[in-house]
Amino acid sequence: MSTEPGHRTADHTADAAAESARGAEAPAADAAAREAILAGDTSLGIELGSTRIKAVLVGPDCTPLASGGHAWENRFEDRVWTYSLEDVWSGLQACYADLLADAESRHGVRPSTFGSLGVSAMMHGYLAFDAAGDQLVPFRTWRNTSTGPAAAELSELLGCNIPLRWSIAHLRQAMLDREAHVPDVDFLTTLAGYVHWRLTGERVLGVGDASGMFPIDSATGGYDAGLLEAFDRLAADQLGGRGVADLLPSVLAAGTDAGRLTEEGARLLDPSGALAAGIPLCPPEGDAGTGMVATNSVAPRTGNVSAGTSIFAMVVLERPLARVHHEVDLVTTPAGDPVAMVHCNNGASELAAWADVFGQFAAALGRPAEPDEAYAALFAAALDGEADAGGLLAYNYLSGEPITGLEEGRPLIVRTPGSALSLPNLMRAQIYGVFGTLSLGLRVLAAEDVAIDAMFAHGGLFRTAGVAQRFLAAATGAPIAVGETAGEGGAWGIAVLAAYARHATRTPGGTGAGSSPAGEQGHDGGRASLGEFLDRRVFAGTALDVVEPVPADVDGYTAYLERYSAGLAVERAATESLR
Repeated sequence: MSTEPGHRTADHTADAAAESARGAEAPAADAAAREAILAGDTSLGIELGSTRIKAVLVGPDCTPLASGGHAWENRFEDRVWTYSLEDVWSGLQACYADLLADAESRHGVRPSTFGSLGVSAMMHGYLAFDAAGDQLVPFRTWRNTSTGPAAAELSELLGCNIPLRWSIAHLRQAMLDREAHVPDVDFLTTLAGYVHWRLTGERVLGVGDASGMFPIDSATGGYDAGLLEAFDRLAADQLGGRGVADLLPSVLAAGTDAGRLTEEGARLLDPSGALAAGIPLCPPEGDAGTGMVATNSVAPRTGNVSAGTSIFAMVVLERPLARVHHEVDLVTTPAGDPVAMVHCNNGASELAAWADVFGQFAAALGRPAEPDEAYAALFAAALDGEADAGGLLAYNYLSGEPITGLEEGRPLIVRTPGSALSLPNLMRAQIYGVFGTLSLGLRVLAAEDVAIDAMFAHGGLFRTAGVAQRFLAAATGAPIAVGETAGEGGAWGIAVLAAYARHATRTPGGTGAGSSPAGEQGHDGGRASLGEFLDRRVFAGTALDVVEPVPADVDGYTAYLERYSAGLAVERAATESLR
């Protein structure tokens, strides 16, 4: 077994800040919050991220009341990035227990029920089960890049980009590789869908997460029927006469009733037996969808960038793209609206590793620094770097990167003899490197004239004010907004979706079409949409810090990106030479 170097600290800035806030800013017990917790007038969101499982409890107005967390690691076993299901449940239980302890510390009470609950997780990948509910092969996460032949075949067959990490690409690759488990597959799902299934017994998935399993038809809100038929013609003989739709979770839009916590599910989350069954759950979603909610970017012409272990941009489309691009995934918002997604496997992990090295250096000098202090100093140094990072290049490729056609990664620092090696330039190059591959993908959307009125950013990278946000503005050439809740992350986003479902009107049959908050009217006189709910109930009055691109930074980053593109040949050579 091996683990990815530096992986544990990828979301470090957000987690450390959250822990600091819990200790230093924990408010005195608030009577209203205490009453809401005791009455179950709350919503709980849990997200299984790449390096941390997080939980956030929110009150009736979606203000966070308590939080919990648990660090975990992916494993690289038999050349597959994976997590064990045992680690999923031990991690969820530890995270939930941490949340209870925080609620008691802050408010003097431990919740035993909630008004609603939601589960989110890293998107895509491959979790396959047989008819008895037994797992057939280890979980293959989004980070695996072994599905190239299947993704290429399906992209051509279906006429849309099928990324390497999508569940349908994993299934088809297993067929191409003649894996023995394929005839026994009875159910495919994502990590969020799996946890939801075990908690409720329901085999369902939020439309945003489902769009990373198989293409969605935004007109119907379900899997594209024509593309399902095309896949079945290709592979039905390997599925025992069943259609692929028989294996996939049912698709639900935001606001839909997605089942209730069973007694078994309650014990899985809380072995102590204190948690009550019967709590309603919202549709399980992926981290991309919760990121859109957490940044209030679910309306057409809005977008967001999420930076953590991976980095991705989501832009809600007002019209279809003119053609297929391998750099762009077509997914949906949690409400089912079409979204262009530029997803890069490698985000802030390598930057976090360098921050850890400098923290060790400070300790070696006898001046140990807290992680937040080290980050603040290094980010501040980056501001003093030359606009083009002094000729330095940083490649953050810990794993393969589909956008640049690399099946594996090798983190590199590259410079010419005439470059200026300094701490400010090194750190600016590292932060630029987090955005490098993302910029290459966003160029595709720019060439398609995709309009973006507002771009929001969230994730630990943006908690140090005025640095990564400024450099992202240079990388995109657009203003970047960071809100007060930017550091709350996807666990808060899924808690908000749980609150939305709690306030929504369920339609007969559970399709979710037109679901909306009870008692609120939309602009057309009907019930409010998810976007209207966010505007009115969650983000009303929220302050935004908006940073405009600095012309000198834009010019410097442009020069950096040109060298970055040319230097990809060095990265490719490293993957071929260094094993």
